[in-house]
Amino acid sequence: MTDSNRVKKHTYFEDLQALIIGTLLISFGVNLYSSAGLLTGGTAGITFIIKYATDLSFGQIYFLVNLPFYWLAFKQMGAEFAFKTFACVALLSIFVEITPMFIQFESLNVLYASILGGLLMGSGFLMLFRHNASMGGLNILAKYLAQTRDISIGKFQMAVDCVVIFMAIFSVNWQLIVYSVIGVVALNLIIAVNHKPGRYTIV
Repeated sequence: MTDSNRVKKHTYFEDLQALIIGTLLISFGVNLYSSAGLLTGGTAGITFIIKYATDLSFGQIYFLVNLPFYWLAFKQMGAEFAFKTFACVALLSIFVEITPMFIQFESLNVLYASILGGLLMGSGFLMLFRHNASMGGLNILAKYLAQTRDISIGKFQMAVDCVVIFMAIFSVNWQLIVYSVIGVVALNLIIAVNHKPGRYTIV
């Protein structure tokens, strides 16, 4: 293999900027969904369901819900992936809490929020995946299956996310469920189209 074809590992700075920017994009999408009363899938979707039923904030619940998954990340994906995932979850928990200090929505179209929020979160997830990180929870399982079973992350997450959203059918307005499904499709379309196992090998 020549020097021009040799795969180069991301530098620490490249990883750091990706983790910060990726979680910022996801946090903005989460705030769009929270303002519109929408849901998403995976661990974040479970967090939204708990949030709407309690007085706890998204950041607090999300950090706690992800705690059991760090062991799986460490055992299956390695210490580096587990550490980066922990950092991403912590950053998102902080960013979600402080974002309303800088921007608030007095009027927000629900369809627009579902699509844009989904695209923002999908782009953030994609950035994290490409730097050997995730947002914890089912992201860990999705990345593991992609690497070991050649299963599309986007397709797997889309199926799981739809199940999580429909779990809330008795506690959330059905119209918001429909908009949330549209958002899930937008989110996972970004990942399914742009993340192919083996295509992007720099970690």
